[in-house]
Amino acid sequence: MRQRRTSKPIKIGDITVGGDAPIVVQSMTKTDTRDIAATTSQIHELEEYGCELIRVAVPDEEAAQALSPIKRAIHIPLIADIHFDYRLALAALKAGVDGLRLNPGNISQPEQIAAIVQAAKPRGVPIRLGVNAGSLPKLSGSQVPDLTSTRTPLAERMVEAALEQIHLLESLDFDLIKVSLKAFDVPTTIKAYQLIAQKMPYPLHLGITEAGLPRAGAIRSALGIGILLYLGIGDTIRVSLTADPKEEVIAAYEILKGLNLREHGPTLVSCPTCGRCEVDLVGLAQAVEEGLAKLDKAIKVAVMGCVVNGPGEAKDADVGLACGKGKGAIFRKGEVVRTVEEKDFLKALMGEVEGI
Repeated sequence: MRQRRTSKPIKIGDITVGGDAPIVVQSMTKTDTRDIAATTSQIHELEEYGCELIRVAVPDEEAAQALSPIKRAIHIPLIADIHFDYRLALAALKAGVDGLRLNPGNISQPEQIAAIVQAAKPRGVPIRLGVNAGSLPKLSGSQVPDLTSTRTPLAERMVEAALEQIHLLESLDFDLIKVSLKAFDVPTTIKAYQLIAQKMPYPLHLGITEAGLPRAGAIRSALGIGILLYLGIGDTIRVSLTADPKEEVIAAYEILKGLNLREHGPTLVSCPTCGRCEVDLVGLAQAVEEGLAKLDKAIKVAVMGCVVNGPGEAKDADVGLACGKGKGAIFRKGEVVRTVEEKDFLKALMGEVEGI
């Protein structure tokens, strides 16, 4: 793994992003923001799963008015997602949000950006320039490629779109900036982030946009986000899935844990099963995973299908269960500590976990 890119640290609420701060996990609500109760409830659940920044859609004035009570009811920084109408950004700032996300593809007029900066700067509210491959703006400068031209590689067009908006913000003496360059195509996304990482000092928010349903979307996101993190690029991440947002948070932490970048909650180790397995290991592993979901202990738990090899194959697990026919062995760090009946597998293993 390469040394992490040094970026300018900024504060989003009480969370530091960039610099040497840990990679931050972000998600976005799937509720109608105008439904304050539903949105607040979903954010509270995401907080339980470890979400550290939350973004909400602000499609109209009614949604903007809902931001203030939502902000008062939650415990993590609130980011307003703004498209098309810059006045919604101004309303969100008045409501007390901790951050803004603007899409340069539909809010890029200098006078509109200037009005947003004038309101954001005294409040110390950062702006994320969220470039999406599917909604690129036309560039105003004559010395840069036309973003609508297919002759210029998409990754380069995305970078130029971001840089033009960065330069505009800098000209307004504003540097509380975070940047994202998202595409569905993983190689395009990786290339765009690699290019811009060399051209500006601001924190980078990573993600693969419209990644899809959990099975394929988590894989696609793990590839794109994981490769960039391995290259030392990235300060915040969101796994965008067509699913309950808590699945995004869970997947994000699995990416970070897989790269040894963050310790957050338990890690489940389970064997793929084979002809030696004499229990419903899949069902057992799923039940253990569900039981571990909201724990904040940074421990490794193993569920293995073979009594003979289980403890050895998962000897670095803090606690584990190796299943045999009718009985199983509870082990710690590879050493068997007791045996239990099959009917007690789940209860016994979770009891050991709680005792750590």
